[in-house]
Amino acid sequence: MSDLLKKAISLGVGLTIVSKEKVEKVVDDLVKRGELAPSESKALVERLVERGDEERGVFKSAVQEQVQRVLKELKVPVQEDITRLESRIAQLEGRVAELEGKSPQETTVPEQRTE
Repeated sequence: MSDLLKKAISLGVGLTIVSKEKVEKVVDDLVKRGELAPSESKALVERLVERGDEERGVFKSAVQEQVQRVLKELKVPVQEDITRLESRIAQLEGRVAELEGKSPQETTVPEQRTE
């Protein structure tokens, strides 16, 4: 049983990149070799798939945090920064138009991003 537990743990760790079909195949192989009772196979598959989903979530969060950290270190502007700057530019264009004696409607309005 200890060997089976080690295999299950190894399989569980690898589940971040393994599909349910592959998990079922490995568990079926364990059943065929007599290392796992058929009655336990379905529950094991469900536990391993659930664990894989949890691992994928943890991995995804870690990657997102790392990407955000790198973007911040590289000083890449986020959408909020761009929107704030576009608003400020529009206000400044309006003030320039007023100082030049033009109405703010005569100035061109930049297109809004829809990303």
